[in-house]
Amino acid sequence: MKHTLKIVLLIIIMQSCNDQVDISSINPVNWEKRAIEIKNIDSLTQGKTYLSVYSQIYSETEHRTHDLTVTVSMRNTNNLDTVFVNKAEYFDTKGNSIRTYFNKPIFIVPMETVEIIIDESDKEGGTGANFLFDWTIKPNSNDPLFEAIMISTSGQQGLSFSTQGKKIN
Repeated sequence: MKHTLKIVLLIIIMQSCNDQVDISSINPVNWEKRAIEIKNIDSLTQGKTYLSVYSQIYSETEHRTHDLTVTVSMRNTNNLDTVFVNKAEYFDTKGNSIRTYFNKPIFIVPMETVEIIIDESDKEGGTGANFLFDWTIKPNSNDPLFEAIMISTSGQQGLSFSTQGKKIN
């Protein structure tokens, strides 16, 4: 009986070591379900937004960092028109592309928010991570709003802050 219990515990420990870290585990959006082919693209206005995010921040010294969970919100601020986000690309501190979440247009219906979650265990972005979003809207529509909230808790201590995207050329 003792040997059986030891074997079962050993199997459980070995199995837990093989678990992979998810890139985004909280309600991942199925980007394929949101994909859309934009017709009459020439009649639409195109834009690009830069958003700074932090998957880590320095703590006490430059040699110690604190990991954060990042929630990136893509918001349609129009109450009648759909917004199309054509690409969402994530970069690390050194400017290297880490991943592209989607390469074809997705739709965000009026007043909807779609999120990208970067888990606290995902440290690839580092202390100076950022996103570039390419988007398309109907003329005279409001630009989409891109925001990020970074958060971490440890014991009774909590840390959170936010950033807003900046439209670029």
